[in-house]
Amino acid sequence: MYYKSKSYKTFTILNYTFLTLLSIICIIPLVHILAVSFSGKSAANANLVGLLPVQFTLEAYAKTLANENFLRSLWVSVQRTGLGTVLSMAVVILAAYPLSKEKYHFRRRNIYTWFFVFTMLFSGGLIPFYILVQKLHMMNTMWVLIIPGAVSVWNMILLLNFFRGVPKDLEEAAFIDGAGHLRTLFSIYLPISLPAIATLSLFSMVGHWNSWFDGLIFMTDHKNYPLATFLQTIIVQQDFSKVAVRPEDLENISQRTVKAAQIFIGMAPILLVYPFLQRFFVKGIVLGAVKE
Repeated sequence: MYYKSKSYKTFTILNYTFLTLLSIICIIPLVHILAVSFSGKSAANANLVGLLPVQFTLEAYAKTLANENFLRSLWVSVQRTGLGTVLSMAVVILAAYPLSKEKYHFRRRNIYTWFFVFTMLFSGGLIPFYILVQKLHMMNTMWVLIIPGAVSVWNMILLLNFFRGVPKDLEEAAFIDGAGHLRTLFSIYLPISLPAIATLSLFSMVGHWNSWFDGLIFMTDHKNYPLATFLQTIIVQQDFSKVAVRPEDLENISQRTVKAAQIFIGMAPILLVYPFLQRFFVKGIVLGAVKE
């Protein structure tokens, strides 16, 4: 058997070693941020914190959770991620299903497919997009964070290919029993495609949670900032005026520890959701594989 050969075992060892090192490289910064968030002011400012907290304290978390602007931004991100993921997956599923049909079922399928691909490759530019949002009166609303990105063409193409791999015998049996396309979609395609849908949902959730640029340009009122925009404003721009964080509030604790606490709290929801969807990745990421 090929998997018992010496070259295969060597490849497996090297592969596991590489992936382990890559995992460690990804995890170390998270552990360092967590350690800084639990460390005291002097140790954090003096860069004495490594992978373990120094002068352990929870003051940074207490200060962060007492900041109403941070909590408001967190709630905006939760709303955006929940509504945005549901809307995006609904649109993607309803678009991918008809486009997955054979040409004799949907004659203009290629025209619509190329139309979607064209929008993925070319856009009208930021200024026309900004003017359009203004004309539609979506500035400072939740909808400007959700609707423009609702149609993810990349996710639609991935799900389209997955739908094409669903055995046609199941679909024909459903039609013979009197089911229509809508019933076939919900009763046949969606249960079979659960790994792909879970994987794409996680992609959409992470995209919404980490997106900060649209909040920065479309939210003129800092009270409507999503969490990623809030963190970008105080960490990268160092602008405390827009998020109503007074520098004098940070006199007794280090700004580094507060930033680290905010970053870790901001990552926590995605880290909590990921393990529940991780089991779908193996099947979901191999889109278009043979299932018969």
